[in-house]
Amino acid sequence: MSLTTTLTYALPHRLLSSMARRLAYSTHPGTRRWLIDTVVRRFGVDLSEAANPDPASYASFNAFFTRALREGARSPDPDPRALLMPADGHISQCGAIDGDRIFQAKGQSFTVAELLGDADDAAPYLDGRYATVYLSPRDYHRVHMAWTGTLRETVHVPGRLFSVGTDAVANVPRLFARNERLVCHFDTDFGPMVQVMVGALLVSGVETVWAGEEIPAYGDRIQRKDYRGRGIVLERFAEMARFNYGSTVIVLLPPGVAELAPALHAESPVRLGERLATRLGA
Repeated sequence: MSLTTTLTYALPHRLLSSMARRLAYSTHPGTRRWLIDTVVRRFGVDLSEAANPDPASYASFNAFFTRALREGARSPDPDPRALLMPADGHISQCGAIDGDRIFQAKGQSFTVAELLGDADDAAPYLDGRYATVYLSPRDYHRVHMAWTGTLRETVHVPGRLFSVGTDAVANVPRLFARNERLVCHFDTDFGPMVQVMVGALLVSGVETVWAGEEIPAYGDRIQRKDYRGRGIVLERFAEMARFNYGSTVIVLLPPGVAELAPALHAESPVRLGERLATRLGA
């Protein structure tokens, strides 16, 4: 375990993330320019894909970080049976859920109930499929729908804000089930589907297209919002939510619904709209 990961156990996660948030939303010209230039240079951000490719024109670092893509920069897999990759990034892990356990890395795992915050919510996904996608600072930070779904409920699960970098994922037990997260439950034509927005150290927030800012405020208890009967339908490939800094999205599918794309494996680079899985029996 690296010194950085070791130190994160003692760091005041929420205080640091709140400070990062203030910087991210600052409109001070010098602060804004320094943050944007640093990230572009250090992480090799490809601004040619942005709807607005001029880094100097963004009102804040957060506006830059959550930038939209230009028209046509991403397109969905044309096969109507294809469930789509929800974000740009890298696969952290993907595969079959082993009973109720989701593999994290190097012998680390956590249960579906721990991730979702509820055993009843977890039941449909036992022996199902999962994909964990890590978004780095260079990536597009909007998360889209893997499949068309009607929003049923969101669950804000309070927690820590550990880094979700490779070393932390390999060494912090149950990391994704410990970090603050927003669980988004959808009903689809094949049954339930979950997309989980997992927070991380220095992540200043999660926003959804239906409710705006969801995190912060940081939670001290599990909070549910019921959207049944509201008719909030998000189409396959439509934007669902965004991170105000890099983190991780986890997709859960019930058993017998789809098979993950065979080329996917840990550390695979992925792009929004590529094939995540193929629908069975469609």
